[in-house]
Amino acid sequence: MSTELHPALRQSLFIAGTDTEVGKTTVAVQLLRALAGTGLKVAAMKPVAAGATMTSHGWRNDDALDLAAAASVQLPYEWLNPCCLPTPTAPHLAALDAGTRIEIPPIVAAFQQIRARSELIIVEGAGGWLAPIAARGPGGGFPTMEDVALALGLPVVLVVGLRLGCLNHTLLTVAAIERSGLPLAGWIANPIDPHFADTRRYVEFLAGRLAEPLLWHAPRVILPGQ
Repeated sequence: MSTELHPALRQSLFIAGTDTEVGKTTVAVQLLRALAGTGLKVAAMKPVAAGATMTSHGWRNDDALDLAAAASVQLPYEWLNPCCLPTPTAPHLAALDAGTRIEIPPIVAAFQQIRARSELIIVEGAGGWLAPIAARGPGGGFPTMEDVALALGLPVVLVVGLRLGCLNHTLLTVAAIERSGLPLAGWIANPIDPHFADTRRYVEFLAGRLAEPLLWHAPRVILPGQ
């Protein structure tokens, strides 16, 4: 990612995705490196991570470690990734497997600690926007990653994994973000399927359909008009 960042990327952000495995971590790492390269005190956060390895320091998630390595502010792992769950599955199921429950207040507390030590924070979500974090909440609802994003109150950047089906996923996710009331700063095009023949046409469609700007594109994307 170039250090000539779109202005909307020069702020604390919540990185969401149209699905799991669409490149949220890759995008977040490159954004962290670009921001750190400008001299800013940039910190990373992965509030919830499902899929971890036991180390001599406890459970550790590879994505969270990659984010930490790219940031210019180093943090206690428990702040960076307050909910680290061993099983690589939906967060609420990973929590059940671990015999625990994902609670939002400890995530917010960790975020406040990080904010006190940094100028910008790049927060990466887990799975898609509505990935469940609990089977049922205290009020009878079903908490999701949207609730985590709302608690942190950051503008959202949506990573679009360019593959068959992503147009529907993108439009549904954008509609859900807009309903939440959080600002959608823009979207990032990430060509995750190297054999997908309609990358250019999908980018053209989304660029014409979405009001929010295309903030950055991974190197293999062909932009409209090119």
